[in-house]
Amino acid sequence: MISGSVNADFEAIISLSICGSDGKIYTQDAIVDTGFNGWLSLPPDLIERLNLKWKRRGRAILGNGSECVFNIYEAVVFWDGQYLTIPIDEADSEPLVGMSLMEGYQLMVQVFEDGSVEISKVKSV
Repeated sequence: MISGSVNADFEAIISLSICGSDGKIYTQDAIVDTGFNGWLSLPPDLIERLNLKWKRRGRAILGNGSECVFNIYEAVVFWDGQYLTIPIDEADSEPLVGMSLMEGYQLMVQVFEDGSVEISKVKSV
């Protein structure tokens, strides 16, 4: 299970461990964003610090209807006890955990300041 808490802005926050290209593990807080269907987004300065490998360009339609073109990198993250290689979308925003990373999991959020955030694997039927 992955645990976190709700901040004063009612954002569900969890900590992630991300491997840099140097093999070091970096810890980064990220906002759980159920409106983001990608895996994980990181800002350009963090992508540069981690020295992530560029993979391709991506395209998305934003909530306001505008189109956005962005870089996609690759990183290894430690997620629920295992290392996963995932795509990282570059975005000028706070780091965001998307729905693709949480696929197969249940998200429980107590929506009040300091409320708990729990992401747990759903057992197969």
